[in-house]
Amino acid sequence: MSQRLPDLHVLALLVGVDDHGSLSAASRKADIAQPNASRSIKQLERQLGIPLLRRNPSGSTLTAEGTVIAHWSRRILADAATLLDVAAGLRVERSAELTVGASLTVAEHLMPAWLGSFHRMHPEVTVHLQVHNSAQVFERVSDGVCNVGFVESPTVPRGLHSVTVSRDRLVVVVNPAHPWARRRKPLTMAELAATPLLVREPGSGTRTTLDLALQEYERAEPLIELGSAAAIRTSVLGGVGPAVMSTLAVGDQVRSGELRLVDVEGLDLERALRAVWRPPRQLGGLAGELVRLARREGKAGV
Repeated sequence: MSQRLPDLHVLALLVGVDDHGSLSAASRKADIAQPNASRSIKQLERQLGIPLLRRNPSGSTLTAEGTVIAHWSRRILADAATLLDVAAGLRVERSAELTVGASLTVAEHLMPAWLGSFHRMHPEVTVHLQVHNSAQVFERVSDGVCNVGFVESPTVPRGLHSVTVSRDRLVVVVNPAHPWARRRKPLTMAELAATPLLVREPGSGTRTTLDLALQEYERAEPLIELGSAAAIRTSVLGGVGPAVMSTLAVGDQVRSGELRLVDVEGLDLERALRAVWRPPRQLGGLAGELVRLARREGKAGV
């Protein structure tokens, strides 16, 4: 006798004979041609080494042995159905978590609204937000730690896909008491490059964008390197020195007059804010939904 496990479909057919009283009725219910159903049962009889059907001109019914096997088949099929239910639950449980990486500017000024909208669409999903500078977000997305990342860097590493979800602009800001606040003529890019500035740490999108814009000029050493836009904004408000910051981070203070914008001739630091992810190119699932939502809301806010 073969030790190969029986096929679940033939066990279901055997249970059907028990439920409906004959092989012909069971095959009709299962939408199987009766000759095919009969062959499947005969194969199971050979496999188990016992007769399962009592065949006669009026139809095929279960033998005593067949009745016992049908009983156990019913239990096996119920367990198989439970297995499928558990697997489906695990798929939902796994998909119901989303890990998102975001650079500081995006995390502070855009991500709360995006995640609020996403939560209203998917209240069952737990989102884990990791906040880092852009370079660190790239690393975590590349390593698979984050399902998707949102960055402000002007470049994206090879091997990652990206799409623009919104835009912002970097501007020069100073305390109203700073001499630049009273200038009538715009700064030159050379003057900006030669001035010690409050800057973010290397690896941040803001720092990278500024460094690329001024790469042809001799640069002064940073006045202070700080780890967040909030820390830089507080320092500028306190009169420590000038800084180049996102309009997202200083818009309220500029409108209230607490900070002043300084024009720089020839300097346009509009930049793309991007979603980044690992292949494939088409981002699906919950991460893809979040990116599409960010694009819609990002364009609406531009």
